[in-house]
Amino acid sequence: MKASAAAHRRILLAATGLSPQVLTETLYALCVDGSPAWIPDEIHLITSREGAERARLALLDPADGQFHAFCKDYGFTGKIAFPPEHIHLIHDDSDNALSDIRTPQDNAHAADSIHALVRQLTARADTELHVSIAGGRKTMGFYLGYCLSLAARPQDTLSHVLVSEPFESLPDFYYPPAAPRLLHTRDGRPIHTSDARIMLAHIPFVRLRALLPAAALAPDLSFGQAVEATQAHLEKPHVRIRIDERRLHCGRSAIDLPPQLFAWYVWLAERRRAALPPVRHTDDAATAAEFLACYARIVGRDAADWEFAATLLADGFTKEFFEQKCAKTNTALKRALGLNAAPYLITRQGERPVSRYGLALDAKDIAWE
Repeated sequence: MKASAAAHRRILLAATGLSPQVLTETLYALCVDGSPAWIPDEIHLITSREGAERARLALLDPADGQFHAFCKDYGFTGKIAFPPEHIHLIHDDSDNALSDIRTPQDNAHAADSIHALVRQLTARADTELHVSIAGGRKTMGFYLGYCLSLAARPQDTLSHVLVSEPFESLPDFYYPPAAPRLLHTRDGRPIHTSDARIMLAHIPFVRLRALLPAAALAPDLSFGQAVEATQAHLEKPHVRIRIDERRLHCGRSAIDLPPQLFAWYVWLAERRRAALPPVRHTDDAATAAEFLACYARIVGRDAADWEFAATLLADGFTKEFFEQKCAKTNTALKRALGLNAAPYLITRQGERPVSRYGLALDAKDIAWE
């Protein structure tokens, strides 16, 4: 593992369940066996209510806590911050701490809680996060790794701790103590801690943070929203226009617009497909006539709304009409697509006061059905 920049505050984040030993085992692998050693400045756990109680008693008890024993054994007392408030609970929608993770709803709450914590711990540029996925339910480890992939900076890392048999899951084994001692297996067989092997598997992963827009990294997004926003951003945007349904299909989302706004978008899409330049409200009446012809195809020339628009735009666009249609169309797209709207919006091109407006989508990514 590469040494971090001196300014980085090192943070260890782990999930734990009914076996809080994974934390001290990971600490041993990082701080004692690591080459070079990676000593965290602070530790955070995320767990269920039962897991939190076990961690408080087994790790942080003032007299017998194994975290304190580890720090005393290896000279880290006072150097690693791990107060009880760094044990984070998984909560449901009513802010009740979950006692365990057993149902699909529980898994969704775990994903959201983990996502929020990882976002929080990666928000500052001067930190370095190491995430361990060794503890807790399997889905917790998956969510930790996935959330780190969405949020990680170049300095952040991921690992899984491996413990040799028969020490793995042995209730009395938390780490190889500085003074080796005798333990007994569940069936009474004597074993010696000097024979224990703690191995840290560093896990390569894809860092997506630099590829995502700022909105997709917002801390208030749920895990599902973050994944959806990421997927949509990474997919090449494309729009399919269903004239018969008066509907746009932007990526995987179907959008119904009012007839005039739908016609406005279709008209700009047709211009983009035909490699025609963006438009401006000061363009001549022929440009407005293009829009009116498109509007007529959609609502018919007998429609009262079309007749009103034809009269209003007989001499070309008015500034109010033009700007209103661009703004209202974009508002409808943002409302329907949220974070995914950006590639589909009507964009301003060029500098004021002679800016022009059109779609930025590639022409080949616009299709009619």
